[in-house]
Amino acid sequence: MSHRLWAISPFTLRNSFRYRAAMTHQIVLTTCPDQESADALAVQLVESRLAACVNIVPGIRSVYRWKGEVLKETELLLVIKSSSTCFESLKEAILARHPYELPEVIAVAVNAGHLPYLAWIDSQLDTHQ
Repeated sequence: MSHRLWAISPFTLRNSFRYRAAMTHQIVLTTCPDQESADALAVQLVESRLAACVNIVPGIRSVYRWKGEVLKETELLLVIKSSSTCFESLKEAILARHPYELPEVIAVAVNAGHLPYLAWIDSQLDTHQ
């Protein structure tokens, strides 16, 4: 048996588990029709501490059915780093400011991650909203 298996102490492992169990991190996805609305929404979410970071990915192509028609649109994807404790407030903030009649708001749980980065996310959020 290699000694490398014990490079991480049981204490560290216990604390890592407790840390991950204490807060459920999420990636929340939404799309915007243009750079202006994407920038405004991203800034609002970060300034209000509902998101630690928002990546704005330009040039995605969406194909969807809306009111009986198949539409093809170029959009920007917002990848929002947050937590489950902020989700309802985050969703309400997106719905209040979003230009679409029915905006996409989908949360995906983060099952694992770099613990210092997850801790940084936590330090940027106001989980008491």
